[in-house]
Amino acid sequence: MLLDAITGPDDLRGRSYAELDDLADQIRHHVIDAVNEHGGHLGSNLGAVELTLALHRVFRSPHDAILWDTGHQAYIHKIVTGRADGFASLRETGGLSGYPSREESEHDWIENSHASTVLSYAHGLATAFQANDERRKVVAVIGDGAMTGGMAFEGLNNLGHSGCDTVIVLNDNGRSYAPTVSRLGESLIKIRNNPTYMRRQAKIEEIAERIPWVGEQIGRGVKMSKAAIREMWEPPAFFENLGIRYTGPFDGHDIESVEEALENAAEFDGPVLVHVLTQKGRGYAPAEQDTVKAMHDTGSVKEGSYTAAFSETMVKLGDQHPELIAITAAMPDSTGLLPFKERFPDRCIDVGIAEQHAITAATGMAMGGLRPLVAVYATFLTRAFDQVNLDAGLHGQPIIICMDRAGITGPDGASHHGVLDLVLLTKVPGMTVFAPSSYQELEQMMVDTMDITHGPVAIRWSRDSAPWVTEQEVGVGLDARLAHSGDGSVCLLGFGQMLGYCHDAAEILAADGIDATIWDPRVVVPLDPAMLADAGRHDVVVTIEDGLRIGGAGAGVRDALGEHDADCRVRVLGVPVEYVPHGTPREIHAGFGLDGAGIAASVLEML
Repeated sequence: MLLDAITGPDDLRGRSYAELDDLADQIRHHVIDAVNEHGGHLGSNLGAVELTLALHRVFRSPHDAILWDTGHQAYIHKIVTGRADGFASLRETGGLSGYPSREESEHDWIENSHASTVLSYAHGLATAFQANDERRKVVAVIGDGAMTGGMAFEGLNNLGHSGCDTVIVLNDNGRSYAPTVSRLGESLIKIRNNPTYMRRQAKIEEIAERIPWVGEQIGRGVKMSKAAIREMWEPPAFFENLGIRYTGPFDGHDIESVEEALENAAEFDGPVLVHVLTQKGRGYAPAEQDTVKAMHDTGSVKEGSYTAAFSETMVKLGDQHPELIAITAAMPDSTGLLPFKERFPDRCIDVGIAEQHAITAATGMAMGGLRPLVAVYATFLTRAFDQVNLDAGLHGQPIIICMDRAGITGPDGASHHGVLDLVLLTKVPGMTVFAPSSYQELEQMMVDTMDITHGPVAIRWSRDSAPWVTEQEVGVGLDARLAHSGDGSVCLLGFGQMLGYCHDAAEILAADGIDATIWDPRVVVPLDPAMLADAGRHDVVVTIEDGLRIGGAGAGVRDALGEHDADCRVRVLGVPVEYVPHGTPREIHAGFGLDGAGIAASVLEML
């Protein structure tokens, strides 16, 4: 197979377009097989095959910096830079990352998985290359709706103002701009994209302007004509008003056409945007026809998961509370909001990749008497912490923040672990934070949340399956729940999903004659005084959380016990302050001593 001969970008050069089309088909099958086995992002990568091949034939990576936003559309980039074999271990412990990785390859300049950032990277790199007089190109590929993020517009504005030489590729797969394409438009595009023609036109205008009066009239007429044509037939006005030359749109699956567009763009001075139209999920019918698979990855809301409990409860609460409004930042599927959206289409708002706007808009809705709920991954909420703190928190507005993928998430790596939320949210005055330990607990907490109106509320849960428990194992309100009363020597506090590990540790300790008390805190802030009083009567207290151990939930318990002069020793177990690579949550927890065996070992060490 031709794919076997591709060990780097140089192997793409000299190939015929027929060979490249065949290679594109082979690459698609390779990606489909890998993602179906290991999970990951399918549609975004299938749509970027020809575009990526063209990029690597025109530009010389890594000498030229090819930057990806979002990073989950970089699978093809990985393949053509010599990592095709690595897809056999895609997203597995020690295997190939699902995002660009500087550790993996010199071709990966940025480890970008949080959208809308690439234009700022491009501005910075282009500025550095220019300052160092390095003749290197910076290419920023932006797509998958990343243009809806505010930071993308900040990057565009500064690129246009600086005039830095940058090629911006707008990979438009239906989640971004979609201008009208016509025969006249195509002709104008070819003219505008030809550097030779543009230089001649500039020369003619320069000569005409030297002729008194006549030149002034001609020049004015030319400018007016160009403006009229632009407004009638093309969408560049927005970009060009920012100082960025616009070219396109081009068929992103026509390698020859894209190559020509990129080569022409590289000849212009200053920032140039090349607009390509691609089909997400191309070449794989399930991804082409299923908008969920085409939008994100092959996963869906799994039955029995915390997300499923959230999804089910949202519909019930929607029936009971007409003031409930759901907000998502371009992820209605993955966060479990689709059933609510289908039931209440006018009460589900997708703001695009704009978490900051989501929080502040929710605050405004709450001020107006609505009850807004923002569904977001924990890792993406950290982008909007200022808004949580100084918009929702400072104004005491009862917005509800539901954080999926909190804690160690697993295969998506450092950028997706939700380990900061407990550190940050517990410092917002008036904030209430819930951490459910079971399917039924999450349902109960969502019901209780509707009664909390003095300030913002957050509920965090993991990606894993949710334990199914009896009615007697479900708490209520802001009270913690005593899961087991022991002999007074050891007290274990397991926040959220970590409660299961506490039960595992208790079994191990029982073999040594230690009867450990187990508490399910349920609420991270405010902590239940009854739980703190009981914990303080034990010799040893160990808290377990799947967030950063410094400044998180356990630190709050330790501080509270200290303030009450409790005569006990406290150990806080959690995630260390480091970037955690991808792997299964259970493997990562065990590595940090957060599983049953690790907790038991910590207890025995203290005793």
